[in-house]
Amino acid sequence: MMEKHYRCWAEIDRSALRHNLAFVGEKFGPNIELLAVVKANAYGHGMIEVAQTIADQANIFGVANLEEATALRVAVRHPITILGPALPEERAAIAERGFIPSISTLEEARDFDRVGRGQKVAINFKIDTGMGRMGVLAEEALAVFKDVSALPNIKVHSVSTHLPVSNEDEKFTREELRTFGKLTKQLRAEVPGDYKAHVLQTAGVLAFAEEPFEIVRPGMLIYGISPLPEFQTVLRPAMTWKTRIALIRAMPGGHGISYGRTFITPRRMRVATLSCGYADGYPRHLSNRGISVLVRGQRCALLGRVTMDLIMIDISHLADAKVGDEVVLMGRQGDEEMCCAELAERAETITWEITTRIGARVRRVYV
Repeated sequence: MMEKHYRCWAEIDRSALRHNLAFVGEKFGPNIELLAVVKANAYGHGMIEVAQTIADQANIFGVANLEEATALRVAVRHPITILGPALPEERAAIAERGFIPSISTLEEARDFDRVGRGQKVAINFKIDTGMGRMGVLAEEALAVFKDVSALPNIKVHSVSTHLPVSNEDEKFTREELRTFGKLTKQLRAEVPGDYKAHVLQTAGVLAFAEEPFEIVRPGMLIYGISPLPEFQTVLRPAMTWKTRIALIRAMPGGHGISYGRTFITPRRMRVATLSCGYADGYPRHLSNRGISVLVRGQRCALLGRVTMDLIMIDISHLADAKVGDEVVLMGRQGDEEMCCAELAERAETITWEITTRIGARVRRVYV
């Protein structure tokens, strides 16, 4: 098989992607639309291939910007919503290509109305209920929504907000959902229309599913990683990140390993060099943090600092390990698992960063 020649690659399990979306579909039923978030190269999993895999399960796709939307349009015919703000120079192309931009200000809406040139531009009207990143402030939303809706070339496709602490602060999140629910009722009473509402991202889908509105928009959930540990068992991680042993050396005691000599061999050790480094997206912050990789189904400790293209591990306890052996950096091998959450915790970051920073030279292999 071709993947035997890869030095560092990520296997993406298509059946896991479909399993995770089927979980959402079963949870909410056929009347709730599914906005599948595939921005940032589908969180590192490969945007085109992921979208094609789940095309029959998704109603809408969500991307970050015009560049991603344009690339995705080649692969799917679904509506595509751009979740980030558009630059002024991008607005005409967004309108012309029929993408759904997210609007936070009346000025943006007026510009889209202008570039629409007699054709309706469908928009996502964003409300800020606590995120502080995009959207019209909640207390101003009704007045601005009336003005936006009155523009002749604007059609409101959806109204949305974002939950900033849904995996940390239940009380704040429930209050935020109440605010958004009350606002959407007001908007619909004063500006009737067929627009839909969405707010529930991954943590929202998992823990706050009582009011899904008309659209839910899972992101990391699609890829099988839960921000809430208690829900991890219902999901299947789609990615297994692998590399190979490129070199094995017998090292004497008292010898430094890697830059800075931050690890000195305490005794004679069998050290393997792996074909992976921070240029592949393996976090340098994992240096000397007690992390392991999996070789022949067993944990092997990372030694010293992560370098650009290579890392070193201790295989002293694996007499049979040899050059060319498959190594799992993230995922399952035998009875052992190195989960994304463990990598994130050790690197003092979040799971989203672990998968999205996996580099372009890491080949994605779909299985």
